[in-house]
Amino acid sequence: MNDWNQERLSALGPTALRLGLAAVFFAHSYAKLFVFTLPGTAQFFEAHGFPGWTAYPVTAAELLGGVALLLGVRTRIVAAALIAVLLGALRVHAPNGWMFSNAGGGWEYVAFLIAALGAQVLLGGGAYALRSANPASDARSLP
Repeated sequence: MNDWNQERLSALGPTALRLGLAAVFFAHSYAKLFVFTLPGTAQFFEAHGFPGWTAYPVTAAELLGGVALLLGVRTRIVAAALIAVLLGALRVHAPNGWMFSNAGGGWEYVAFLIAALGAQVLLGGGAYALRSANPASDARSLP
């Protein structure tokens, strides 16, 4: 494979990661809105030591973060901000052990998402990202 094709393919890696993360955050915000409901999510947060009202900005961050990741807008900043959200989730899941299949969900899934978001911060938005006001803040796009 020549260098030009390799460079084009390399730009798709961050894109695939970005789209996968967007899907995860859409799923989590959907669950908070339509499965558990916001009042139910607030009760869950309170039961785990967080103020109930924080369920609302967390849900908004997951939904808007998912949209931003899907579109590739300010990818690095959004990924970094979502790490903060997941650190709260890690606090909830850490006492449940390693495996997410444990009662209450373990911490390995949350830790993996934090690592994936960290990789996204380092890689930028990749190909087909709408970019940010500073295109240098994202990885190369396809020619």
